[in-house]
Amino acid sequence: MVAPSPASKGGAPTRPLAAPVGRALRDNESLANLLARLAESQARWAAVAPTLAVELAGAARAGPLDEKAWVILADHASAAAKLRQCLPEIEGILAAKGWLTPVVKIKVRPRVS
Repeated sequence: MVAPSPASKGGAPTRPLAAPVGRALRDNESLANLLARLAESQARWAAVAPTLAVELAGAARAGPLDEKAWVILADHASAAAKLRQCLPEIEGILAAKGWLTPVVKIKVRPRVS
């Protein structure tokens, strides 16, 4: 449905209403896939984070997920090193939740200046 805009008086052309962002994302297959991967990455992190030391969980966050790997992003190198030591525990938690693949990688989050 086309809604009249304030500038459409006197027969000027009107624009269709924009779709809400959420619906547009769900309606586009590529973007819906991206949203699903984002949600799964967040769900994985929600399963793992409570098992880590508070300071370590606070220095990391869920990263990208694709067919090859799920990445945990660390704020600094020391957090990344500790997370790598925790990988067997992290992978065990994920396996217990049914997430057997892909492999888990730890990366230091790039700093934005």
